[in-house]
Amino acid sequence: MVCFPHCKINLGLNVVSKRPDGFHHVETCFYPVPFADILEIIPAPEFVFTQSGIAVPGRPEENLCLRAYELLAKDFGVGNVKMHLHKIIPMGAGLGGGSSDAAFTLRLLNTVFDLKISIEQLKRYASQIGSDCSFFVEDTPRLGTGRGEILSPLSLHLKGHYLVLIKPEVHVSTADAYSGVTPQKNEFSVEEILKLPLAVWRDNLKNDFEKSIFEKYPLIGRLKEKMYSLGAAYASMSGSGSSVFGIFEKPVDLKKDFSDGVYWSGELK
Repeated sequence: MVCFPHCKINLGLNVVSKRPDGFHHVETCFYPVPFADILEIIPAPEFVFTQSGIAVPGRPEENLCLRAYELLAKDFGVGNVKMHLHKIIPMGAGLGGGSSDAAFTLRLLNTVFDLKISIEQLKRYASQIGSDCSFFVEDTPRLGTGRGEILSPLSLHLKGHYLVLIKPEVHVSTADAYSGVTPQKNEFSVEEILKLPLAVWRDNLKNDFEKSIFEKYPLIGRLKEKMYSLGAAYASMSGSGSSVFGIFEKPVDLKKDFSDGVYWSGELK
């Protein structure tokens, strides 16, 4: 069976406070984007994991897909499988590609072996793998709080809008991003701002990582400004990574304007 683990963008990202466990309380909106990897899982006589596409750093046995498999194998006795991941979503981009692969592994194993694990149970397993992993158990926008694993329904619909996404040849580590942020609670919450018209998001919806990241990596800041110069209604860095996206109110083809790095564009659902 084959599935397509999609990525996400962050609409607003407030780093509210530092937690005793070393993580941070955040507030953000996770929005699904149909830019996806490819994952296949089939029952097999012995366990085999292979991958292709973009090279994933580290040993294959450290891949988050295997961690997801091990969680269900331990609790449900899931049998051997042949698992193949074709990696398309770039890493270090703030798009959640690795988390998505892990969550879709949980989802696909649940289907392939008819485990009848509920959505809430899957989210609990996903939260053991990564802070934003739970979001990918479902395919709808969610408000994320806590470490990002506490998800709430959000009435937000960008269907019909067009997204342009560019990931330059710059890698921003999560630790690097957090080191430049001073946690603080903003006057208006992400949820409140998202209720406003798209036209006013530019001046109100912020990603707290941008200030320090743009200072350290000016190219990323220039890409955001270029999105606006090309007509984006809203543009931002996604998450704590290096990718920049622009939301447009009509289809555009800007590939020639962003010739360096990974480029993706498409309609939002």
